[in-house]
Amino acid sequence: MSALKPVEFVQTMIDIGEAKTKTSTRDLLLRGTMAGIILSLAVVVAITTIVQTGIGIVGALVFPVGFVILSLMGYDLVTGVFGLAPLAKFENRPGITWGRIFRCWGLVGLGNLIGSLIVAFLVAVSLTNNFSIEPNAVVNKFIAVTTARTVGFENLGMDGWITCFVRGIFCNLMVCLAVIGNMTSKSVSGKVAAMWLPIFIFFALVFEHTVVNMFLFPLGMILGADFGLATYLNYNLVPTILGNIVGGLVFTCIPLYLTHVKTAPSIDVEEEIDAQPVLSK
Repeated sequence: MSALKPVEFVQTMIDIGEAKTKTSTRDLLLRGTMAGIILSLAVVVAITTIVQTGIGIVGALVFPVGFVILSLMGYDLVTGVFGLAPLAKFENRPGITWGRIFRCWGLVGLGNLIGSLIVAFLVAVSLTNNFSIEPNAVVNKFIAVTTARTVGFENLGMDGWITCFVRGIFCNLMVCLAVIGNMTSKSVSGKVAAMWLPIFIFFALVFEHTVVNMFLFPLGMILGADFGLATYLNYNLVPTILGNIVGGLVFTCIPLYLTHVKTAPSIDVEEEIDAQPVLSK
């Protein structure tokens, strides 16, 4: 059978989490950078498709191609290591400390940011013929989307911040399910299907993803969107990062770890304990 049982792929999750925390600085940065590049290009494909068809759901259907490619190549998104890396600590794997986990998060995230910014600049050059023509429909779509999800949240104040945070939770619940989906099958077709479905859901429902937003909003600013760095950080990137941590770790990876590794006693064991006589003193 090509499909793995949950108890099997959860052990793989722990092993991969341990491996990520022990990976060299160079490799974490390189894998993170390449993941940022590929995912950013997938955003461009999705937005272009939405503009061409006028149908948002079509963009959601094509967007997972980027996640599938980077996952099969063994590249890393910080959203994935938000959920996986702590599992090795929970399992008391030798040498795993919170310092190593935060190092892993930081280096992968930095790599994602580098890749995202590189593509943001190059895509801006491509869409504007090196800033020599007026904005086209795709450029205007990027400006509209990024403005709505920064200035729009800022205008709502704390309500906007909380909204972005909650969307970040939902996003990484789905994204970490896709990361894990890559571990649930031994066949490429099975891996692709298991990854495609959760990523489609996150994009279709316009949830907030740290690495997507590392690309999308800098691109919006380069193209002339009317918001600044402080608005982007305070009302999008920061709540998105925090929401992604909660969604990936608390809502996805920890429940799988608890129910398939740290399982509670079976009902037969509980009944056996209840049936044992109580010895009087």
